[in-house]
Amino acid sequence: MPSPLPASPSPSDAAADSAQSPGKLPLSDAETLRLRALHRAIGDARRGVPVLLTARQDFVICPAETLTTRSLGEIAALAEAAPQLLLAPARAAALLGRAVRQDQAAVALGLDPALLAPETLRHLADPTLAAHLLPVGAAPALLDPAPEEAAGALALAKLARLLPAMVAAPARVDAVARADALGLLTIAIEDVLAGADIEAANLRRVAETAVPLADAPDARVVAFRAPDAGIEHLAIVIGAPESVATPLVRLHSECFTGDLLGSLRCDCGPQLQLAIRRIAAEGAGAVLYLAQEGRGIGLVNKLRAYALQDRGLDTLDANRALGWGADERRFLIAATMLSELGIRRLRLLTNNPAKVEALAAYGIEIAGREPLVIAPNGVNDAYLETKARRFEHKL
Repeated sequence: MPSPLPASPSPSDAAADSAQSPGKLPLSDAETLRLRALHRAIGDARRGVPVLLTARQDFVICPAETLTTRSLGEIAALAEAAPQLLLAPARAAALLGRAVRQDQAAVALGLDPALLAPETLRHLADPTLAAHLLPVGAAPALLDPAPEEAAGALALAKLARLLPAMVAAPARVDAVARADALGLLTIAIEDVLAGADIEAANLRRVAETAVPLADAPDARVVAFRAPDAGIEHLAIVIGAPESVATPLVRLHSECFTGDLLGSLRCDCGPQLQLAIRRIAAEGAGAVLYLAQEGRGIGLVNKLRAYALQDRGLDTLDANRALGWGADERRFLIAATMLSELGIRRLRLLTNNPAKVEALAAYGIEIAGREPLVIAPNGVNDAYLETKARRFEHKL
């Protein structure tokens, strides 16, 4: 059963919670519980542990990517009907070989019993895997309409940086008690849908130190994390941007392949280095290094998207083929970090007008946009062309 509310924090606890973030109040008990439940749900999803999602109709769900035989048994113990496969419309259309409405949050597919095996369901979810390994003669069937809860189910998969493909079954009336007996989490759909924004709005400074860089000897790195969260976002701060009327700021989504390995497939590494040099030349500014790899789909999914690009898709269509949107990043994270750094008005170093609009929507005043153009290198030419043509970057 749901745990009781914890006692309210003592004044000393509240002071400790906000010591590194002046002016930020500690989370309420309700918000703390919601984040704790969400983080456990994300961890369980990544481990292949089913979660009971409560809504108008309760569903027991588990990502197809991490599903196991044990998971299927636990789903059966809580379910009153056969499992469905919830997919993004683009992936469902590819599987069915027919048009599917693309304005839906998710599509539900009925599953032939021959398809109810973990390895088979992973092949249904992942377009990079070989379709010929599916059972001969067995095919998923479109169920119309998809349950209202499908949006929450796929949102949890995305928060876990897994493929947006969920095995889901309508739950029995006594599913909460059964889930508790099995040690499975029960979480409200509202907490899944709202949790990420609560987390983003409550980022706090957790560490700060000088990190002299080759191009910016006076740089320091400030780490941000939300309470009970495990993901950190970083600010590379040069000089004292809070004391400058319109400091130069760059929002940079982490890119393991480009920033660390020097991949030629993108322009991320050169953009990061040029941004640091540009800001250092001005004497003050910041690069927000956001843990939102691959426009928010995560490193593993970005590698899958690369595999699809090698088969002829561009970066936008590859993301959609995996079930993700064109851009899944949350810029409330950046707006909260900027506020914590005392930066409310800035010049944004970007080629992407959508970043300007997103920050402005969260109350950050954008005094101007400054380009950060990197020349094609012979490998990433098509990638840069796609950014200009389909993402409307100003290159």
